[in-house]
Amino acid sequence: MVYTRSPREVEKIARSCQIVADTLIMLEPYVVPGARVSDLDIKAEEFIRSQGARPAFKGYMGFPSTLCVSIEDAVVHGIPDENILQDGQIVGIDCGAELDGYFGDHARSFAIGSVDPEKIKLLTTTHESLMKGIEQAIPGNHVGDIGFAVQTHAENNGFSVVRELVGHGIGKELHEEPQIPNYGRAKQGYKLRAGMCIAIEPMINAGVKEVYTAKDGWTVLTQDGKASAHFEHTIAITENGPKILSVGTNG
Repeated sequence: MVYTRSPREVEKIARSCQIVADTLIMLEPYVVPGARVSDLDIKAEEFIRSQGARPAFKGYMGFPSTLCVSIEDAVVHGIPDENILQDGQIVGIDCGAELDGYFGDHARSFAIGSVDPEKIKLLTTTHESLMKGIEQAIPGNHVGDIGFAVQTHAENNGFSVVRELVGHGIGKELHEEPQIPNYGRAKQGYKLRAGMCIAIEPMINAGVKEVYTAKDGWTVLTQDGKASAHFEHTIAITENGPKILSVGTNG
């Protein structure tokens, strides 16, 4: 079922999203060469709980951690461990929170130290693809318009779009209908309407689009071992256009 949220519900989703955005802003100074990934996870959980919320990912379908930390060729769902971040890597950090029965979801990818130009282009293009997808999230458009915008921008820049993983509706559950693929055809799929809250999250690979799941059962990796980037915003669709909810306290 696809839900239309009341203004009060959108405010509650926005508050959860704000906590997640503030979590990633808080972490940013620590996402540097020499950082231990498990330490980032501890900091994130402590911060989310200090805001009166709970980590939405921890325990979700058995996932063990607050953050998904996906390094280099890890696309998404990397489990925080004792790995140390290295100069020249890129890392995607995905985070969710639940407050007062409503969920927020947000992800950013970071450059660690001095990163080569092709990886910087991947990060930039993935973020641009997200924003182009968000621009299409208006009443009367379709889910396919979002995916088409994301796919077109990514592929025009020489990158590929992961097919197996998609964005989603969000509200009283972390993942709700409809699914929001990052590829597709314009004017196809579910018709968007005001009041819907969705998470749009391009996962863009430097090489081939194919992926596989690691032996841990969670981490999704690129088939060719090349880098991947991931950005995500939770938005509300309004009569005046899309409103990004996953922004920090200072906007």
